Amino acid sequence: MKKPDEITADLKQFIGSDIIYKHWLGIGFTEGVKYLADTAEAYWLIDAIASHQTQTFLSNTKLQYFQIWHLLVKGKSGTLICEWDTDKEILRQELEYTDFSLSSIKLYLVQRVLMLPNEY
Repeated sequence: MKKPDEITADLKQFIGSDIIYKHWLGIGFTEGVKYLADTAEAYWLIDAIASHQTQTFLSNTKLQYFQIWHLLVKGKSGTLICEWDTDKEILRQELEYTDFSLSSIKLYLVQRVLMLPNEY
């Protein structure tokens, strides 16, 4: 497995995406997110974000088009946060255990496609 600083550096190379992968819960994700999931063994993160795309959650029209997702890791636990705008928290999920190798990651969900900020 790559070191966290190597993964972070590699993620910067993804700008836009020619391929959109389909998740079984109905969202898509970009090549950069696929690289993150493959390299950091974090398909669970895509699963977690996709699982929150329920009818109740999407009844908020602002969330239908744009969501900001943060994963913050401290030790072996983490917090997954969704915002609809900077500092406008909608959801917070505490994770008792995670082996995610980065201390944090930010992802955007734009019109049901999950992407790295530099792919937006």
